[in-house]
Amino acid sequence: MPSDHSSNQKQPVQISAIERATAFSVHLLTTSGALWAFLALIAAAEHRFVMMFWWLGVALFVDGIDGPLARKFEVKKRLPHWSGELLDCIIDYVTYVLIPAFALYKSDLIAEPYGFIAAAIIILSATIYYADMRMKTTNNSFRGFPVCWNMAVFSLFVISPSSLIAFAIVVLCTICTFIPVYFVHPVRVVKWRLFTLGIFALWSFFGIMALFQGLTPDYWVIVGATVTSIYLFMIGGIIQFLEK
Repeated sequence: MPSDHSSNQKQPVQISAIERATAFSVHLLTTSGALWAFLALIAAAEHRFVMMFWWLGVALFVDGIDGPLARKFEVKKRLPHWSGELLDCIIDYVTYVLIPAFALYKSDLIAEPYGFIAAAIIILSATIYYADMRMKTTNNSFRGFPVCWNMAVFSLFVISPSSLIAFAIVVLCTICTFIPVYFVHPVRVVKWRLFTLGIFALWSFFGIMALFQGLTPDYWVIVGATVTSIYLFMIGGIIQFLEK
């Protein structure tokens, strides 16, 4: 007589309409990044770069909280037919890459034709980086420069180096995109996390001060932004070296 296994089979988890709506609201929060990106693009086209970076800052804030919310409300399980990862990548490409490259091209930070060349290599290198399945490392760092051009270009606006140095920094970051050097994620990398988060908070503070000063900041803001930017750029590689 065949045994009855029906009682041992797991019953499908029932997901309520409220749970689905809550999960979808997280997707809508992520989607709002597209609106902030559009407003930033309008501001960049009108050479209102201070306003552009404020909108990109809002988009960065949304990008920082939607992931933890998605995990808390189990969005992937409750809405399996909607890809939060794909949605996030689409918006990240616009806010992290396309708009900063456009702003760099529209500004006079890098003299032409090198301004266009810098913007072009940002767009092309970042596009191919997004297709690299090896971008995340075992310690939650990024393998190669993680196309954080919103932060890199913003730092250039704040520090305002010479045209040659600005172009050299863009080229250096682009080269680092394709070499196996680690770049730290300030939240997910455990080693020195509290200190790195403190440095990131200082970088954000100097950035906000620069925006309040109309991107013509005082000398102490420039120094602070420079030092914290160098730390965030190099600390991943230093941790990688020490671990080896």
